[in-house]
Amino acid sequence: MAMITANPYAIQFIGAALFGLAVLHTFSTRYFEHLAHTNPAHSGLWHLLGEVEAVFGFWAMVLLVFMAFAGGWETTAAYLDDQRFIEPMFVFVIMVIAASRPIMQCTTDLVGRVAQAMPLRRNIALVFLSLSMVPLLGSFITEPAAMTIAALMLRDGLFSQKISAKLKYAAIGVLFVNVSIGGALTNFAAPPVLMVAAKWDWSSAHMFSTMGWKAALAVLINATLVTFLFRRELAGIADRVPDARSRVPGMFVAVNLALLAGVVFANHDPEVFMGLFLLFLGLAEAYRRYHDALMLREGLMVAFFLAGLVVLGGQQQWWLQDTLSNLDGSTLFFGAAALTAITDNAALTYLGSLVEGVSDEFKYALVAGALSGGGLTVIANAPNPAGFAILKDRFEDKTINLFWLFVAALLPTIVAIGCLWGLRGTVDQIFDGQRWMAWFDSIDRSFLFLLLLPFVVAVVGLWAESDRQRRSDRTEV
Repeated sequence: MAMITANPYAIQFIGAALFGLAVLHTFSTRYFEHLAHTNPAHSGLWHLLGEVEAVFGFWAMVLLVFMAFAGGWETTAAYLDDQRFIEPMFVFVIMVIAASRPIMQCTTDLVGRVAQAMPLRRNIALVFLSLSMVPLLGSFITEPAAMTIAALMLRDGLFSQKISAKLKYAAIGVLFVNVSIGGALTNFAAPPVLMVAAKWDWSSAHMFSTMGWKAALAVLINATLVTFLFRRELAGIADRVPDARSRVPGMFVAVNLALLAGVVFANHDPEVFMGLFLLFLGLAEAYRRYHDALMLREGLMVAFFLAGLVVLGGQQQWWLQDTLSNLDGSTLFFGAAALTAITDNAALTYLGSLVEGVSDEFKYALVAGALSGGGLTVIANAPNPAGFAILKDRFEDKTINLFWLFVAALLPTIVAIGCLWGLRGTVDQIFDGQRWMAWFDSIDRSFLFLLLLPFVVAVVGLWAESDRQRRSDRTEV
């Protein structure tokens, strides 16, 4: 306790340092997977540290241990009581329910009927709809549910085929960006919007008129671009094999849809949605023949990731809020889009909502920027870890290279920026270097490294991967 009394900023500084280490660790998981293969005696530990979903939870535990030693357990427990863990709980529940067979059958049937009406080959139409229609459904069934459904459709459809790594990364980059902006048609589905809607009195009508239609336009452009650019490869993939399992009866599907709707409606009340989740588990156990294995492990890992982000993110308010409050409209928009890459966009908008007396331009710039940058990294948007957990096994070494994910998400992110900000002002602002420099100049130099850290690590990781590949090629020769 004496340490905290002597230096009230000690915990905040340690929290910022551990947050930086967690970001660094996120981009270094392939190294720990390598250690797991080269050091079998402790492979379990290295595999755990190589799981992206475990990274922030691990460093959050380190922070809590430090806080317990420095200030005592009562101080640590009080800090945990002050944090909001509703979002990790909600994402876990919605992910498990949305991934269930009754919900997936209903969604697949809906998407299939729309695909039949499109003037495209069925397999190409299904890819397009998985990257456009399903993310836009996130405005009604919430973004985590949309991410879960879209990722499962891609995993069992496109990603089950022999396709190039370029197509895989292009698809997941578009998926992450489109889910991030696809929930902007309403005021309750996207976590960054949900954090500010009540305080700023933003209705669904307001969201649609100011951001929603622009977000929908960006979603359609991104899905169209990736479908067009990879049209030849998509045309060569085989049609999806029809599901040989017996269909779930319509009445049982309706019951599960009602439970999903109840969870969405009660997303702020964990006592309610957890009760509905227990009812769902009971029905799943009673009617096993209508269910596959539930995604409990994947959901728990994603919840662990988000809970760790909440714990570590709670110590970033002291520098993030000051940074946001000192920016004008344009620099705030681009700053929020960039900061989102290293911190959850919902946390970003929440901190911005604490600034009193802000203008409408400030509000729009903050939320639109946070939405636009929500696909750049796994930690940028709450649903991203769910998509990562579902799709990672379809990539080489059963992991997604975070640098290539960032690269793949750049173009769809620029499209999102062009629609959400360019349609409000001029598109050439995206490439205005002076605006970016003004934003960098407004940031405290002591924390500029935290912003640049993931990009530096990504470049180093790319160089190391290229060097490893060259060595491997020489060995084979």
